[in-house]
Amino acid sequence: MMAELDSPLHALGFEIDELSPARVTGRLLVTAICCQPFKVLHGGVSALVAEALASMGAHMASGYKRVAGMQLSINHFRIANLGDTVLARAVPVHVGRSTQVWEVKLWKMDPSTGEKGPQIAESRVTLLSNLPLPEEHKNAGAALRKYASKL
Repeated sequence: MMAELDSPLHALGFEIDELSPARVTGRLLVTAICCQPFKVLHGGVSALVAEALASMGAHMASGYKRVAGMQLSINHFRIANLGDTVLARAVPVHVGRSTQVWEVKLWKMDPSTGEKGPQIAESRVTLLSNLPLPEEHKNAGAALRKYASKL
């Protein structure tokens, strides 16, 4: 599924849990490919997760129009170590005709409960959401439509 939805997230091993225009969630096992030299989650990976989840949600919320990231800000509060699982949730803050703003939060998963543990990062992603969809990309939302109905 992830290979169809987002190739970079797939390459990192990210898994989607929930996929809708109102909420996108998933998880990532922190492996060596995700880490900086100190064996902690690379901040760029957190930013990649934030933009990818916000973009998927915005694409669905726009009625499958083309979206493009305009601005991403991220604050890192804590580290996630090699071997930790990170949970991510993206929700819309504003869904307008031409722009959307999404909030994306990342937490370490508590290994004893499988629930959210300490928050490690928080991001805001602003996207243009009214761009025309070129004819050659008219099926760009097909994978989202396919999986959003099943999750």
